[in-house]
Amino acid sequence: MPLFVYSALRLGLFALALVSLWAVGMRDWLLVLVAAVVAWALSYVFLAGPRDAAALWLSQRVEGRSPRFSPGVEADAVAEDAEAEGGRARGSAGGRPEVGAEDGEEAQPAPGGPAPGDLADEEGKISERTSPDGDGQSASPRPSSTP
Repeated sequence: MPLFVYSALRLGLFALALVSLWAVGMRDWLLVLVAAVVAWALSYVFLAGPRDAAALWLSQRVEGRSPRFSPGVEADAVAEDAEAEGGRARGSAGGRPEVGAEDGEEAQPAPGGPAPGDLADEEGKISERTSPDGDGQSASPRPSSTP
């Protein structure tokens, strides 16, 4: 409820500034803009208590909210987090330790791991990389046709 009190006080200050500026002769289109700036300045100076109460009320209200997502989505997120933590605990994302990655050297797979030209499919089986046109040959850089 403090939020509504603070909002009503700010609107009251705006109305007061609007009427006051109208009374002193400001009848331009700038009237609303100047009244808004005056009301903002006055509310900043005089309404610190209600502003703090409204902020506290809002923060307590947000803390008491239920999760933003459905239970299924929350369960999926928890499972993904657990899987990611398990991957970190094994040493690397693939579960195979890498050796030789010191002082700028490129990391090499541990013995028994895939060769540089091999790819692992979803079941973990190793297959040789083939060319994009599907002719069954190993992929290799093609020579350029430009001299």
